[in-house]
Amino acid sequence: MAVTVRPATRADLDQLIAFNASMAQETEGKRLDPARLQPGVAAVLADTGRGRYLVAELGGRVAGALLLTREWSDWRNGWFWWIQSVYVVPEARGRGVYRALHESVLAEARADTQVCGVRLYVDQDNRAAQATYAAVGMRRTHYLFYEEDFTAPA
Repeated sequence: MAVTVRPATRADLDQLIAFNASMAQETEGKRLDPARLQPGVAAVLADTGRGRYLVAELGGRVAGALLLTREWSDWRNGWFWWIQSVYVVPEARGRGVYRALHESVLAEARADTQVCGVRLYVDQDNRAAQATYAAVGMRRTHYLFYEEDFTAPA
């Protein structure tokens, strides 16, 4: 069965919310606040300046998704595209869903002369995701990730 990739639409809102909640629970043991998550996903769908979702369909059903955001690199005079909020439904894993999403992102990014690269971050304990990203040609960098999260419970 072929995987098709398309831009997400407002009709995908509930599915994207469910994917984000499932991904956070599965990979980090976090329960996301629906009152914060729903408007966060809706904001992306309403304003491509915030990012944009791609969804992958397998057999006519949404089987996975990811969010693309951008970061300007002054060092490279170009945009890095960040892949975020990756989720593939368990029954579709290993069937090329993420690969199709990734290849779609790369094709579009390479066609845009202002894009200097594609990045993502992954939980340090998520070995399955790390193997998936390596399998599509991504490599680990020397950067560590730090944050101060103003929305996290104390």
